[in-house]
Amino acid sequence: MKIAIRNGRVIDPANGVDRVCDVFIAAGKIAAIGDAPSDWHSNKEINAQGLVVAPGLVDLAVHVKRGTLASELAAAAAGGVTSIVCPPDTDPVLDEPGLVDMLRMRANAQHGAHVYPLGALTKELGGSQLAELSKLAHAGCIGFSQADSPIVDTQALWRAMQYATTFGFAVWLRPEDHFLSREGSAHDGEVSSRLGLNGIPAFSETIAISRIVQIAKALGTRVHLSKLSTALGVEMVRAAKADGVNLTADVSIHQLHLTDVDIGHYDANYRLTPPLRTGRDRDALIEGVRDGSIDCIVSDHTPRPLEQKQVPFGEAAVGASAVELLLSLTLRFAESAKISLADALAAIGARAARTAGLPAGTLSVGVAADVCVFDPTAYRHITAASLKSAGKNTPFLGYELPGVVRATIAGGHLAHEANA
Repeated sequence: MKIAIRNGRVIDPANGVDRVCDVFIAAGKIAAIGDAPSDWHSNKEINAQGLVVAPGLVDLAVHVKRGTLASELAAAAAGGVTSIVCPPDTDPVLDEPGLVDMLRMRANAQHGAHVYPLGALTKELGGSQLAELSKLAHAGCIGFSQADSPIVDTQALWRAMQYATTFGFAVWLRPEDHFLSREGSAHDGEVSSRLGLNGIPAFSETIAISRIVQIAKALGTRVHLSKLSTALGVEMVRAAKADGVNLTADVSIHQLHLTDVDIGHYDANYRLTPPLRTGRDRDALIEGVRDGSIDCIVSDHTPRPLEQKQVPFGEAAVGASAVELLLSLTLRFAESAKISLADALAAIGARAARTAGLPAGTLSVGVAADVCVFDPTAYRHITAASLKSAGKNTPFLGYELPGVVRATIAGGHLAHEANA
């Protein structure tokens, strides 16, 4: 299909482009920016006047379970997301090549977002026996992770990172000390004390960061830290990078907006992992995104059945649906943090793609045509009914958020189109 996107404001941070022009798509790739190729005839034209035309968004944390892949890819497309990284905590766990093959085959059949799986670092995410990393990499895994499951034994973590380093594999880890966090449900502070909730201290993250960084420095491992949540954690990442450690990091979009105070009257939609922390932590995370210490922003999309959230806060499942809100929440964050639109889009586009080593986040001629066309001035009212995800759990129900996606093109296919 040949698609022409006319008269939009094209913002491509990877190439330093920010101007009003046309974009032409043919054979699933970007054919031209600006002037049409010779003898051009469109099968479809999209009028993008007054709209932004950007590379499709790249989300490095989208959790999917059995039977929900179609709905979550539809949610991604509705949010302008065209590349997602899938952690290995699927059902079943991605610890065998055949399971990776099946996931990729099912995802390709949807003609939606490109799915890049992370393989399990250990068998069944159990934290002890190493998974068959080489075979998983051959099957298409871009790195290896424990998702939110810990490796408690430091020697097991050392051996796993040692093996990954030998073959040049990236290791994705969420820094949290299991013994300090296992009974907690909220940040350890005044709010959790007042609400009578078991706390998770900030040092549960920083102790884990210290352990990971020291091993990574000794081995030269390529490590990505997922979902930073503390001010000291940002400082430690900044220092480790300055010290030459091969380290990248991301932050969940929720942590850039919300704090533990927002839990209010035990609203389980605010039960997240890591937990929402203090205003000081949030400010440090914002500064980390601004100065590049934090490489990118993720949705940490974790849809949950309604019944898993309609229970007491301490018993509720962690996580929130967020992939289709990533753009809107990033625009809202950028406005409050006084970050330019181009820089905000880079944090969920080019910078995210570079962090994961993905061929995405750009509108360069000849690359796969992954495009998000959105109205930055339009607002959307967030309701459970408006979410395409199978999970309707989000702290932002009832909010009016900026940024309405008018069209999403993934690999040259029109994956989503909304009425103006």
